[in-house]
Amino acid sequence: MIRIVLADDHPVVREGLRAMLSAEPDLDVIADAASGPQAEALAAELRPDILLMDLRMPGGGGVDSIERMAAAGLGCRVIVLTTYETDRDILRAVEAGAAGYLLKDLPRGELADAVRAAARGETVLAPSVAARLVDQLRTRPERPRLSERETAVLRLVAEGCTNAEIGRRLYIGESTVKTHLLRAFGKLGVDDRTAAVTSAMRLGLLDR
Repeated sequence: MIRIVLADDHPVVREGLRAMLSAEPDLDVIADAASGPQAEALAAELRPDILLMDLRMPGGGGVDSIERMAAAGLGCRVIVLTTYETDRDILRAVEAGAAGYLLKDLPRGELADAVRAAARGETVLAPSVAARLVDQLRTRPERPRLSERETAVLRLVAEGCTNAEIGRRLYIGESTVKTHLLRAFGKLGVDDRTAAVTSAMRLGLLDR
C-alpha cells in the first residue's frame, strides 16, 4: 500500500484528490494539509511514501518545503501538483528535490500511475514540463568551477567564519583568504560574501 499525504490550500481540491486516489486499491491517503509547514509536520510525523503538494499556498509551501524536507532526510517522495508551468518554478522544484512535477489537468488514471512510479523511485514529469526542463538545461550556462581551496573558504563563510577564522582553520594567511574569495566572486559573478555563498549553494558547488 502506498501511503500519501495531500497538501493544497483549497479544501475542494483536497477532497477531490482524496476521493480520486482512495478509489485505487493500492493507494491510501492518510492525511491532508492546507500549507507547506503543515505538510512538513505531517511528513515528519507520519512518514508517508508520497507527498502530493501544490506549489504555492498561503502560509508557505512549494520549493522551500521541499528543500527543508530533503535536508531533514524524511524520505518521502514529493510530487508537485500545480497549475503553474513557468520555467523558473519547474527548475527550482526539481533542483530542490521534487520527484515529480505534474499539472492539475491530468486524467485520474495518469495521476495514480504517476504516484506509483514515484513510489518506485522514478521521476514523473508532465510532458510539457519535461520539454521545458530539457530546453532550460540545454541553454543553461555551464556551472563555474571553483578550486578546492575556494570551495573550502566558501564553506567556512557559510558557517559564519570571519576571514581571520578561516585563515586559522585552513592554515593560510588572511590575505590569501581574501584572494580566494575574490576569485570565487569573479567566477560566480557576485560582489559580496553572502551572494557568493547563496549562488554556490544554489549551484550545488558546496555539496560535500
